[in-house]
Amino acid sequence: MGTDTVRGTASGASAPAGRRREQHGWYVYDWACSVYSTSVLTVFLGPYLTSVAKAAADADGFVHPLGIPVRAGSFFAYTVSLSVVLALFVMPLAGAAADRTGRKKPLLAASAYLGAAATAGMFFLSGDRYLLGGALLVIANASLAVSMVLYNSYLPQIAPPEERDAVSSRGWALGYASGALVLLANLWLYTSHDTFGVTESTAVRICLASAGVWWGAFTVVPLRRLRDRRTAPGPAGTAPGLRHFVATVRDMRRYPLTLSFLLAYLVYNDGVQTVISQASVYGSEELGLGQSTLIVAVLLVQVLAVAGALAMGRLARAYGAKHTILGSLVAWTVTIGAGYFLPRQSPVWFFALAVGIGLVLGGTQALSRSLFSHLVPAGKEAEYFSAYEMSDRGMSWLGPLVFGLAYQLTGSYRDAIVSLVLFFLVGFALLARVPVRRAVRDAGNDVPTRI
Repeated sequence: MGTDTVRGTASGASAPAGRRREQHGWYVYDWACSVYSTSVLTVFLGPYLTSVAKAAADADGFVHPLGIPVRAGSFFAYTVSLSVVLALFVMPLAGAAADRTGRKKPLLAASAYLGAAATAGMFFLSGDRYLLGGALLVIANASLAVSMVLYNSYLPQIAPPEERDAVSSRGWALGYASGALVLLANLWLYTSHDTFGVTESTAVRICLASAGVWWGAFTVVPLRRLRDRRTAPGPAGTAPGLRHFVATVRDMRRYPLTLSFLLAYLVYNDGVQTVISQASVYGSEELGLGQSTLIVAVLLVQVLAVAGALAMGRLARAYGAKHTILGSLVAWTVTIGAGYFLPRQSPVWFFALAVGIGLVLGGTQALSRSLFSHLVPAGKEAEYFSAYEMSDRGMSWLGPLVFGLAYQLTGSYRDAIVSLVLFFLVGFALLARVPVRRAVRDAGNDVPTRI
């Protein structure tokens, strides 16, 4: 495993054969970790952890972690927010250490396998052990966030500017294909649990744990194919810790247009990630839909997201990534607004909502990642992607907090879901104001023909 010295935005990617090998290995980490986002965060853990919390609740429907009264129905959303608080401290430090030392792979391995182990440990979540479930969720989410900082920061190093939209879209598409495949197996186990001689609860716990096993097993491939790059030594006396992160934040102020894009992304992706993490709770608790219906709906989202990511990648080649993302935000606003009016116990309308989400989900995420990669100064990829990752993969904190508070105050998941429309409207307005071509030039990178 050799190393390269960072000299440009696609360092180590000049030889086509070596570049393709790294890209193929890079895709596989999406394949490995996306099952956590799908089977765990989106489908099984929300309703299951909510049911475990309700089993531990008092007569008024409250649990009391650390003596704090929390509605059992809000515990999952609050736990997702808590995981982000932890991630906010850890991600920038990991990014700073990776850029300073050039040793991304050991950090990627450590974070990936810690998250995979925590996910596999969810097999032991049963009875009224809601605190165990909350702790494992916090560890797994924070670990995923750190691993994604390091994973995403490889993109500008393994793909030249003209390839990034396509490479990013292929990674997302492969991740959604993986999620669909594992979720199909989960659906078979869940609906046929009697045939396998296990209870419904045990089937859910097996599905949760299998995501951790899958995550850990396939992480071997990117760890074998991706290469570390040597970096220039940091200033004397600079520690890869809090002081380094403070210096990074100050450095980001030199690129105000990059920060403007990041702010827009943090807002609209907050809405995206909250929809992903809370949709199954909305379907089960507000619409009265069964677990099998929810699994089929999410499976539909996964399949359509593969096609959506690839199709929006092609649209970006014709219209540019920025305009394609703006169009997707309009679609998100219409779709989530319509979700407020869904009738109870009507799977057909919930499937229609799933179709709308699936068609824009993968493309929004893939193009946002590739667009941001153009706005990052060379040699600072992991540090800048640590800020990017704060609102990615279900790691956003404000959206789940707003969702949880809306339910806490109104007792209605409909009010909670419609509150998320604001994130897409504000994100659209902020992104529309960013002159991305000038932002790319200001970051010292080559401007693609279409962006």
